[in-house]
Amino acid sequence: QVELVESGGGLVQAGGSLRLSCVVSGGNFRNYFMGWFRQAPGREREFVSAISGGESGGRTWYADAVRGRFTVSRDNAKNTMYLQMSSLQPEDTAVYYCARRARIGWSPQDFDYWGQGTQVTVSS
Repeated sequence: QVELVESGGGLVQAGGSLRLSCVVSGGNFRNYFMGWFRQAPGREREFVSAISGGESGGRTWYADAVRGRFTVSRDNAKNTMYLQMSSLQPEDTAVYYCARRARIGWSPQDFDYWGQGTQVTVSS
């Protein structure tokens, strides 16, 4: 059984920064392809960022809306993935989820294990 637990969310002013963490237990984290998603009220869950595992570990991908402001990373020794968020804007307000990818793709349906989410609120 794979379990994911996010932390690090909170309330921040526009222009501020936060770092989210996702601790994974169960299985072999080193080999997992991991992703971050977010969901704002009344909107669908959307892809934010991802990082590969295994032999090609460390390759990263970003949604256009966050590229240049967010940085995804991982520490395999700690079974943890991070999302460093900078220059935050009110439109970044959402619940942020980490997830493990089960098959190739970028939609939520391509990811099988999910954390409970952590709230990020950016005030203007």
